[in-house]
Amino acid sequence: MSAIGAKPAGGAGLDTTSALVGIIILIVILGAMYMLGSSVALMALIGVIIGGILIGFGVHFVPVGGAPAAMGQAPGIATGVAMLAAGAGLAGLFGGAWAAEQGLAVAVITGGIGGGLMMAITCFMVNFIYVFGMGIPAASGKVLKDPITGDSQPEFKSQGTEGHGLPFISYVGGVIGGIFGGAGGTLIYIMLLDVYKESLPEMFGAQAAQVLPIAITLAGLFAIGIFLVNAVLAAYNITGTIEGPHDPKFKRFPRDIIASAVASAVCGIVAILLVAM
Repeated sequence: MSAIGAKPAGGAGLDTTSALVGIIILIVILGAMYMLGSSVALMALIGVIIGGILIGFGVHFVPVGGAPAAMGQAPGIATGVAMLAAGAGLAGLFGGAWAAEQGLAVAVITGGIGGGLMMAITCFMVNFIYVFGMGIPAASGKVLKDPITGDSQPEFKSQGTEGHGLPFISYVGGVIGGIFGGAGGTLIYIMLLDVYKESLPEMFGAQAAQVLPIAITLAGLFAIGIFLVNAVLAAYNITGTIEGPHDPKFKRFPRDIIASAVASAVCGIVAILLVAM
């Protein structure tokens, strides 16, 4: 049986030993921050970890088809997981940063809307090109019926392919992934910004208004960096292409949640202690 004809598999499940090691590392990092930093720094680290988890989880919703999608031989957007996730997340991050002065809740919601809107536009244009540019319908190779609309898929799928285009479930998954990514990236930015706004004036012996541009710059740089770390981790977990939440690979997300939490904790404590200590 060919690779195309083979039944899609969800991949390995959660490894208990690795998960326990990851949780222990996470607890140690949180404990170290509790001992070394202020309450603001500890809350910021927790926020960074939650933001990283939102990013990693959200990436699994995004339909990525890679090179096969460009040739109409697989559903999804014709690019890599990390690149597409970064595009959606950074769009949300910029929107959330713009609303930072309105408070944490408003900023995070704005960031989520920005990421979701970016993915909605991207998915629409991708399907427009597939249908009117390549002359192919949207069809999934993972399910017989679209889980949302109930539309049948096999009769629209070309032989020798795993499907093509962006089925409705993939479109919805892309928007959801963009929302999670944008909200997570914005949460990281806001939490780091709060720490920097508190610590930098004392460090530089200057007024808060004078160091605000530095705080914004540092928070933005670290937020983007942590976002990319989590996007790449999710890409390794997915290993290739994914259609969205209906894809068997989506069930791998628990592994990524633990990995994202640990990676975000490591990056977060460096970003915080760099200024707070």
